[in-house]
Amino acid sequence: MKLRNIAIIAHVDHGKTTLVDALLKQSDNFKIKTDAINELIMDSNELERERGITIFSKNAAIQYKDYKINIVDTPGHADFGGEVERIMKMVDGVLLLVDAKEGPMPQTKFVLKKALEAGHKAILVINKVDKPAARPQWALNQTFDLFVELGASDTQANFPVIYASGLQGVAGHSPDLTEMKSVEPLFEEIVSYIPTLDIDQEAKLKMLSVNLSYDNYKGKIAIGRIFSGAIKKGMQVAHINRAGEVKKEQITAVMLFSGLNRVEVDEAGAGDIVAIAGIPDISIGETIADVNDPTPLPTIKIDEPTVKMTFGVNTSPFFGKEGQYTTSRMVRDRLNKELETDVALQITETGATDRWIVSGRGELHLSILIEKMRREGYEIEVSKPQVIFKEVDGKKMEPMEAVSIQVPDAYAGTVIEMMGKRLGQMQDMRVDRGDTYLHFTIPTRGLIGIRNRFLTATKGSGLMNSIFLGYEPFKGELYANPHGSLVASEGGVSNFYGLIGAQGRGTLFIGDGIDVYAGMVVGQNSKDEDIVVNVCKAKHLTNFRAAQTRSVDALNVPRDMSLEHSLDYIGEDELVEVTPKNIRIRKMYLDANERKRLAR
Repeated sequence: MKLRNIAIIAHVDHGKTTLVDALLKQSDNFKIKTDAINELIMDSNELERERGITIFSKNAAIQYKDYKINIVDTPGHADFGGEVERIMKMVDGVLLLVDAKEGPMPQTKFVLKKALEAGHKAILVINKVDKPAARPQWALNQTFDLFVELGASDTQANFPVIYASGLQGVAGHSPDLTEMKSVEPLFEEIVSYIPTLDIDQEAKLKMLSVNLSYDNYKGKIAIGRIFSGAIKKGMQVAHINRAGEVKKEQITAVMLFSGLNRVEVDEAGAGDIVAIAGIPDISIGETIADVNDPTPLPTIKIDEPTVKMTFGVNTSPFFGKEGQYTTSRMVRDRLNKELETDVALQITETGATDRWIVSGRGELHLSILIEKMRREGYEIEVSKPQVIFKEVDGKKMEPMEAVSIQVPDAYAGTVIEMMGKRLGQMQDMRVDRGDTYLHFTIPTRGLIGIRNRFLTATKGSGLMNSIFLGYEPFKGELYANPHGSLVASEGGVSNFYGLIGAQGRGTLFIGDGIDVYAGMVVGQNSKDEDIVVNVCKAKHLTNFRAAQTRSVDALNVPRDMSLEHSLDYIGEDELVEVTPKNIRIRKMYLDANERKRLAR
């Protein structure tokens, strides 16, 4: 069967996963139940469906006529951008997806540059042509300018263009929706334009591990492309790690992709994307080679973590009441299991048996891990996210991000002021059809805690995306935005009378009838200092009754503190307690006297 290996690259929310779904549903080898016809097949993870973003890179194989098309759906969010670079090693061409209204965005530029540097040809897919404000010709011109700017060769810049509506599952060579019947024009462009693989089937085995998965029965699974030779079930291979050390291992399973499934086979040949089991300590960017010719392929650089948090066992008075896995051994084992498949994650011992420093590619990267653990039944507590500084030639260096923002014109000034206070430097600004597009470079520490404030300032109408640029010299002290918390003075159950008294001091995070403990944060003080409140205080009954003493106060709706909101909110002396049933904010030291002593 003829092979084509392609990746889809796009900016966040440009319809990448929706288009892949359309390709899957209209392929020759894919059968789907009618009750799932409107679901996003590739966003199979529960978190991906809820958030509407791709988190985990996935492989699928589509059969079109006598071609097998291996297609890789890659994450579009910056915190998972490390996967995009690795995917370029597996494929021979890319589908560049661009929104018909927004055109190419900064993250598109970053990923496209990597694809062009790898020598790949690109097919431009201008998606969402069914949008009322779509401007496909403008998007095409902007994309061509971007190819030229990135130094594309004449061959690469002479790319074919397909117009599509992923939501409707149609594509064509013109933006006229009435002429589009299916995605077949895109299939035809893939098989005709993406280069035919030039492979020496008789050469020695060479395979590069590009992605990892884990199976409870097969153990660690390495996914990658066979560059030469063939791999068979049960054969002896040489595993060459990143340090150049060679070990002999035996392959226990070889799997190819069919649709979204992995299918076990006895042998796979050069050019195909395979999943193999039997090498317990394999990592990304390592080579599997013939035992008689153990020469490595070039390794893949793994992105360094830029943000760290302290994970610990839950130590609140509610310990063990809401979770299934609560001990330090259980939490440690779960974190180590995550290392099996997430090479961008690092875990460092702290000296304490129940605390670990977990480092990742960004706030979202770490919050996804926390959310996964919470849903699996773990109880943990986590600290405020902090950036990771480096020292190079005696200079303090810090991570920097490129940020792209789209807001209605009315909020542009507010956003510019907000970014300026966080040491953001504006690189570009343009106004178009009532929207302002802003591009900044900003220290990573300036982005911590900004997203929720950004949404509030723009009344939910703003879009913000960022991508890691690299390390630059320290930019100076950041303007601090301190907050004061309302801290519970004693444990019990919150009631109306106690909450009314606390409400006059600030904004509440909890409502009536909620279990609380001393040291738990129940709201935000209107001033920049902590204050102790008793939300469990009850109104004592008396023998005197009078109509004029009847309370007319109303309890405001408490602020909903999700995991992301809580991580954005907490200060250096606060923690987020995460359990399967609740997310609470607490002081690091629950005793008020101890907090006063430490403050002095």
